[in-house]
Amino acid sequence: MDAKLQGVGVSHGVAIGEVRHMGTALLEPPARRIAPGEAPREQARARQAAEAVAADLVARGNLAGGEAQAVLEAQSLMARDPELMADIERRIAVGSTAERAAYDAFAAYRALLAGAGDYLAGRVADLDDVRNRMVARLLGVPMPGVPDSDEPFVLLARDLAPADTALLDPSLVLGFVTEEGGPTSHSAILARALGVPAVVALPGAVELPEGTLVAVDGSSGEVVVNPDAAERAELARAAEERRAALAAAAGPGATSDGHKIPLLANIGGPADVPAALEAGAEGVGLFRTEFLFLESDGRPPSEDMQAEVYRQVLQAFPEGRVVVRVLDAGADKPLAFLTPATPAEEPNPALGVRGLRALLDHPGVLLTQLRALARAAEGLPVYLEVMAPMVADRADARAFADACREAGLRARAGAMVEIPSAALRARAVLQEVEFLSLGTNDLAQYAFAADRQVGAVSRLQDPWQPALLDLVALAAEAAKAEGKSCGVCGEAAADPLLACVLTGLGVTSLSMAASALPYVRAALARHTLAQCERAAAAARAAEEAEEARAAAHSVLSGE
Repeated sequence: MDAKLQGVGVSHGVAIGEVRHMGTALLEPPARRIAPGEAPREQARARQAAEAVAADLVARGNLAGGEAQAVLEAQSLMARDPELMADIERRIAVGSTAERAAYDAFAAYRALLAGAGDYLAGRVADLDDVRNRMVARLLGVPMPGVPDSDEPFVLLARDLAPADTALLDPSLVLGFVTEEGGPTSHSAILARALGVPAVVALPGAVELPEGTLVAVDGSSGEVVVNPDAAERAELARAAEERRAALAAAAGPGATSDGHKIPLLANIGGPADVPAALEAGAEGVGLFRTEFLFLESDGRPPSEDMQAEVYRQVLQAFPEGRVVVRVLDAGADKPLAFLTPATPAEEPNPALGVRGLRALLDHPGVLLTQLRALARAAEGLPVYLEVMAPMVADRADARAFADACREAGLRARAGAMVEIPSAALRARAVLQEVEFLSLGTNDLAQYAFAADRQVGAVSRLQDPWQPALLDLVALAAEAAKAEGKSCGVCGEAAADPLLACVLTGLGVTSLSMAASALPYVRAALARHTLAQCERAAAAARAAEEAEEARAAAHSVLSGE
């Protein structure tokens, strides 16, 4: 097959190599019946396998650190789910083997999640991975995962489980392509953190034969099958030009005429700080604190433990800006002490009690975290800012600002704009808080009713959608009118072309995975603020995402 295939580019860079397929084949155990006396032994086998899988996921997370650790900790909770294990044991009690009982119980739970909507439906791939690992362990066969190879390769999969993505070796895995997933899926976010070129939502990807030579452009989303010598040379030349531009761009983020746009890093904890510093981050625009809670064995971490971790991050950015998002739990990040345990209790959790809503229902958890942040910042020359996730209106913003004052926190309080209502009424929200931060992933999900984890609706998750740009502009204009700041910490900021458009819309800072910082810095340095503003106007005048992207490119390239 000689072709150019189009997917969704989610992690910058170009990779050229032969295809190797991910070993994720479904293992269906035989439906063998057991005698009643064998049930206790089989139940013990099932419990041991579940615990072994959970422990392995936690170990992988510890090795990977950062955002990957938070993702894998959440996945390990699936393996330890008590209701799931109770179902497995019930099936064994009536005659199933441990492996068949696990297979069937996971299938039933999978159907529940698939029908739950939004975030939970997006966790089906994670659940499938836990099932495959547990069944493989019970059957005594090799675990699914990245194939062995002596030579570097391009990894191909229907989808990639976080456990596999987190520990990819960039020296061996040149890039990856998946048939499913979206630009804000866990695998896409981890790929950006690793700096591995990646393309997702590519129809027919798994049909490419093993050993096929492909060229993967993680910026454009294009995959060239069997590229000839001229195409390979052109891709290599383009990649080298990008590297040269990155090397030439250094220092604070700014347009070519000196308009400053601070470039910040998204991090999950202290393990992500070295990469952010190496990439020249001017601070942290999104410190996701939930990883600390996900690994706390069903209880919120103590104030002392939180303060210690937060201080490690704050110390790394003297005189810099660090924006901390308080615990964002619920939906795909359930916590036993904070959120409903099962889909039945909350049929559509992405639209339920998550983020700030959950914290306001448990004020002690929020107060402890805010006090820990106050302690962590004591005596440090850092500009600490704290923001709440899932702010819907002025009342939410007021409740969060009040909580910050009650905790004695001397930091600017802010609100994340992830719900369209917050963008539409941004000036009212800004009467209560000092800054806004746009989470474009969730803002797109809620604006277009499009699950951010489902590849089939990735068109609506495209951050170039003009309606989404309109919402960004509304928030930025409101902040300017109030004399306050409005940043973007969603994955949209990592797109160099879109970063210029966001600057033109009036955004005052951009935060992204550390690996994207050099690309965005270089893009801004090539254009004036006026060019960015013209590109933004052209993009908003378009009708569709692809048209908006093309219009902005035309303005900025002078075509």
